[in-house]
Amino acid sequence: MAVRKFSVSDASFEHVPGLDGDVFTGNLVDQHHGSPITIGYGRYGPEVSIDITLAVDDVMVVLKGQLSVSGEDGIVVTAGPGEIVHMPKGDKVTIRAHEDGAITAYVTYPHWQEAESG
Repeated sequence: MAVRKFSVSDASFEHVPGLDGDVFTGNLVDQHHGSPITIGYGRYGPEVSIDITLAVDDVMVVLKGQLSVSGEDGIVVTAGPGEIVHMPKGDKVTIRAHEDGAITAYVTYPHWQEAESG
């Protein structure tokens, strides 16, 4: 695999299967490219909130807007542009976009699509 550079405009966003609300992902590198990780962009609509149990380790870098992530332990972290949120595999979290929605870059290990369908 060669060194590559990506921007949000390279992503082809698709609604995340099984989630209600305005939540879209655009994988740019994944199992189809022979990579052990998935890399892409996420887009969250204004005030959207999703509850999810993570099937993979997930790292999000907020590029635009603001997100809050809360866990079962009651801790809530809020991240804005340039900030990173790590969510370990197995955690039950609520991800909530604020009033302007959010755009993120993400890296997951292993591939989130395989873990979600398996």
